[in-house]
Amino acid sequence: MGLLGQLHNPLSEQDLPASLESHPDLRILVEKLEMGRPSERRRALAVVASRSGLRTSVACRILKQSRSSYACSVRLFEEGGAGQLFAPRINPHRKFDSEQVKQALFSILHQPPANFGINRTTWKMADLVRAMHEKGQPACEDVIRAIVKGAGYRWRKARIVLTSNDPDFSQKLQRIRSILADLRAGEAFFSIDEFGPFAVKAQPGRMLIGPGEQHFVAQWQQSKGSIIVTAAIELSSNQITHFYSLKKNTEEMIRMLEALVAEYRDRTKLYLSWDAASWHVSKRLFEHIDAHNATIGNNGPQIDTAPLPARAQFLNVIESVFSGLARAIIHNSNYGSIEEAKAAIDRYFCERNAHFKGNPRRAGGKLWGKEREPAEFSPSSNCKDPRFG
Repeated sequence: MGLLGQLHNPLSEQDLPASLESHPDLRILVEKLEMGRPSERRRALAVVASRSGLRTSVACRILKQSRSSYACSVRLFEEGGAGQLFAPRINPHRKFDSEQVKQALFSILHQPPANFGINRTTWKMADLVRAMHEKGQPACEDVIRAIVKGAGYRWRKARIVLTSNDPDFSQKLQRIRSILADLRAGEAFFSIDEFGPFAVKAQPGRMLIGPGEQHFVAQWQQSKGSIIVTAAIELSSNQITHFYSLKKNTEEMIRMLEALVAEYRDRTKLYLSWDAASWHVSKRLFEHIDAHNATIGNNGPQIDTAPLPARAQFLNVIESVFSGLARAIIHNSNYGSIEEAKAAIDRYFCERNAHFKGNPRRAGGKLWGKEREPAEFSPSSNCKDPRFG
């Protein structure tokens, strides 16, 4: 009791119980008792009290600590010594680590403020706090800032990349989600878009170089040609269908439609999802789809469309694959010809398709390590990396 009565006085090694004399962390414990912060001193005193043989109730009363704090300090020291005892305490229930809060925040950021009755064209912090509260995931401004910063976005970027101004955003998003929720075995859902055009020449990018070295790419180069990749990803199987186009137009969309019908002839229905580019919503394209559905009968799948909201590339799953393609084989490249570049792209998609045939799953980002987001549809996804085409 005399030892614990000197709570505000420095303690030396001689004052500690004999059970701590041979402990490898004795010096650290004494240092914290003498010069540690109040919280560290309280933890060290809890260990001293426990090793002195005092009953928990008596020690807690003298040290003015709760039973849970006292027991936690003793347990941490016994399990991991001073390192674990004095390690920074991280609250496991921090809101900015909650996946539910993150998903709610990004699903709000992807919509215009007008969808929440706010007469503004861009989000401000007070409006986000209110919208989060209305969505059932209340969060303060500090939590919202931490989540946005952790996702790699600044507010200047958020106004450009993260927000769709489509007044029908919620309805279009809900239709896509309802289709995916009820997708049957005989149906397939495709995200479709184009990558490029990009020039076949020496490309810059991040690379590992030795000390004293410097990688240069000439500003003015003779291009060997340009490439446009038109591709579709089937979400349930994670398989890519692609070809090369000279232009982005309705003819290429009809070509993709026919390619998918031929490849997935055993399906009963194909859903095609794309952004609001003019050639994706042209009158001629929809006339072709209607004509196909009227004549195909039982000899192939029916076609339906599920367009994305306007300016919502962040919801287009194929953009995630394109970002991975750019980082893997376009950046830092210097292909000698268009054919060589196309061969590398073909191999990338072939290896990717083979991988997911052998390892079926809808998400691919973590396995491949190149794609920005898992290849799955989610309103909180940010599939299109603003840094990569």
